[in-house]
Amino acid sequence: MKKGDICQGVIESVDFPNKGKVKLGETVVTLKNGIPGQNIEFVINKRRGGRLEGRLLKVLEKSPLETRDPVCSIFPECGGCMYQTMSYEEQLKMKEKQVRDLLDQAVETDYVFEPIKRSPLEFCYRNKMEFSFGDACKDGPLTLGLHKKGSTYDVLTAFDCKLVHKDLTAILQCVLTFFQERNIGYYKKMQHTGYLRHLLLRRADTTGEILVNLVTTAQEEHDLKPLVEKLLSLQLEGKIVGILHILNDSLSDVVQSDETRILYGQDYFYEEILGLKFKITPFSFFQPNSRAAAVLYSTVREYIGDIKNKTVFDLYSGTGTISQIAAAVAKKVVGVEIVEEAVRAAKENARRNGIDNCEFIAGDVLKVLDEIAEKPDLIILDPPRDGIHPKALPKILDYGVERIVYISCKPTSLARDLSVFQERGYQVERCVCVDQFVHTVHVETVVLLSHKSPDSHIFEVI
Repeated sequence: MKKGDICQGVIESVDFPNKGKVKLGETVVTLKNGIPGQNIEFVINKRRGGRLEGRLLKVLEKSPLETRDPVCSIFPECGGCMYQTMSYEEQLKMKEKQVRDLLDQAVETDYVFEPIKRSPLEFCYRNKMEFSFGDACKDGPLTLGLHKKGSTYDVLTAFDCKLVHKDLTAILQCVLTFFQERNIGYYKKMQHTGYLRHLLLRRADTTGEILVNLVTTAQEEHDLKPLVEKLLSLQLEGKIVGILHILNDSLSDVVQSDETRILYGQDYFYEEILGLKFKITPFSFFQPNSRAAAVLYSTVREYIGDIKNKTVFDLYSGTGTISQIAAAVAKKVVGVEIVEEAVRAAKENARRNGIDNCEFIAGDVLKVLDEIAEKPDLIILDPPRDGIHPKALPKILDYGVERIVYISCKPTSLARDLSVFQERGYQVERCVCVDQFVHTVHVETVVLLSHKSPDSHIFEVI
């Protein structure tokens, strides 16, 4: 087989993240966007050493695992909900097996792999979505939604996306119609010209408060007061508490702010988890599935065990949610986070929740650890998708704490980092997956590492 050959075969398995395996004789071809059991047509597009990679062209026959009809109009063109035609039970089984296979290869000793924990909601669970302006085909009408699978440019209007609350789809439709009626165009990334870039929507699950963030360039000026009036007149279950106009002239395709103008209300909203209240700003990190986040944080609280009279380091602490949950049962918690906006929010959230034994430091973990005089008794790690910086990891391990709780949103990065932990004498004691991203390829994993023998460790549920 060579590049460009079109082949047919059955996907035998899918490894994390979304790596389908098709066997043709003795040759295994890896490709994305498939479900185990699908009979597919694909093209060979890469050869890396002795490995072949392909690109799925079309599904010739559905998988026996696909027992449900699509729930939105842009499946499967949209790359978001890859597994929505599978039952949720089958999705959970597949994700659990993917992580178990990775960790079984990475972990050197016996450990407890607990059953995966499901999201309390299957649909309408996301509290944040970044929608893009564009078109679905070259020079087509304005669209607002999600990128077509495998495309940098084509955008599909997500007017019936089932990952978000219907309030957010109503807002999306309102915004899109407003700009379509006025024939206002989107920002073209190659030419670096145009106006409309993104619509960032955030909605709290418990309070129903909504923050609308329109992201444009500064190349044009338009009267947005009529848009504000239209948005505020929508009949929603929740309530819009802020409408922001974010100016972004960056050449890269990221949602960021050069200037933020408040068109209505405020630039924050509140969410509540496990009895704590959190103020969330447009760009502050917060787990995208509020109800599953409660499951995740309860799991972390269980894994950290008894920390009375102990100092905890929460590294990559974000807006301080885990820090504050740990603070209730710890002597002191020190959170370290590189995003200054998140640190400001963490400090304010701790004050609001009456927590006075948390300290939050803004800075890179790699540098901050050299500056902190205190030593931790336990470390909680919740690094970004790529895992812990290889230069920061030895500094973390040099503390020699008895227990470390590692929260990972990318199990391949986790498996890589675990080899370093084990070289330094740590053992994996227990592990569990928490599904925060139903119908997608992603999953959270929580691991407890210890210097003690797993058999002698006593777990305490807080």
